Amino acid sequence: MTRIALDASGGDFAPTNPVLGALSALEVLPESCEIVLIGPRAEVEAELRSQGEPPDRISVVDAPETIGMAEKPLSAVRSKKRSSIVLGLSMHKAGDVDAFISAGNTGAVMAASTLLLGLTDGVERPAIGAILPSVPDPVLLLDAGANVDCSAEELLGFAYLGAVYARDVLRRPAPRVGLLNIGEESEKGNAVAKEAHQLFRRSDHFTFAGNVEGSDILVNKCDVIACDGFVGNIVLKFYESTGRIFADLLKREVDPAILSGPGMGRVLRFLDYSEYGGAPLLGVRGISIICHGRSSPAAIKNAIRVAMQSVDSHLTQHIRDEFAEGGAVA
Repeated sequence: MTRIALDASGGDFAPTNPVLGALSALEVLPESCEIVLIGPRAEVEAELRSQGEPPDRISVVDAPETIGMAEKPLSAVRSKKRSSIVLGLSMHKAGDVDAFISAGNTGAVMAASTLLLGLTDGVERPAIGAILPSVPDPVLLLDAGANVDCSAEELLGFAYLGAVYARDVLRRPAPRVGLLNIGEESEKGNAVAKEAHQLFRRSDHFTFAGNVEGSDILVNKCDVIACDGFVGNIVLKFYESTGRIFADLLKREVDPAILSGPGMGRVLRFLDYSEYGGAPLLGVRGISIICHGRSSPAAIKNAIRVAMQSVDSHLTQHIRDEFAEGGAVA
């Protein structure tokens, strides 16, 4: 039995979207999957009842406190022990659930995941892995916002974490890792990028595809792209905005009959961030999935799917074993 904890207080449209996403996920997930909704019991149960008779595979854990999106993450985590984020991750640490998902305060999820679950031995910093549309297959970008300033050794750690995730969850048997830079040549970039390039070349933990530029992300030059969280978060949000603009332009300028065709539907789904679910926080001793604050029920559903894939592939154990065998990655 796999149990997934879902923050029913997190996000701009809680508890409605988390509840709808959970119910939708249970329709397609195996019978061995259960979902635990964590939030104010009365509100969550009222939302469940409004959707009909709740299935047996869904339960509610009362979390009377909520960490707001504008609160300081660390102080909120320490002071609000009965919040959905703290309770959910505490349950994960205790082994009562196998993964945790939240569309709430990203900083609080990262802080609580690091404090409660701890870092995998050998990992210096955790990294957020974001899936970006690319042709023919999506690419994993990390770090997407957890670490603003990074050393070359930390970038190497992100690359290694991404390679394990790409192999286990994205089913890329021999993942290629690129280093995001302003040019393909090894001498390009700032001092950290130049040093990281040399470390990546010498690493035997993954196949190094060389430096990749921003234009390479769209054409799938590699499976994983490593960068610091400052650059990664900018890239991620730019991608989200371009997808929305493209979809809006199509709806405004193209014949509605064309838009309703199956081919155009596939294009729009390809650009829709909700199709890729949440972003895993890699490097902690557990499975912690961070969702967009505006996550739709479809996005929540797909985040649950990502969590299930991570559990089924034994991702946490594999990361632990890989870093234990390899020692320090640098």
